[in-house]
Amino acid sequence: MEEKKITLVDEDQTIEFYVVEETRLNGINYLLVTDAEDDEEEGSCYILKDMSRAEDADALYEFVEDEEELEDLMRIFGELLDDVDIEKE
Repeated sequence: MEEKKITLVDEDQTIEFYVVEETRLNGINYLLVTDAEDDEEEGSCYILKDMSRAEDADALYEFVEDEEELEDLMRIFGELLDDVDIEKE
């Protein structure tokens, strides 16, 4: 499977993440991303929410910070990825 990478850019920094999995919930796309380059490396995972509108030229993502939304998405991604342990810190 081809590795999918995204780059987040804001006024202060540019960060690259590797997409682990994608899902759609209530009409919104979510990405589970990591800063680890490969499966052997342990890294931090984040869940990004697609805030883009149809007319936007670039995708607009924000980190999911709502505890209830985060718990639901962690459960969903955990079910999608049988061989991956996702722990909340």
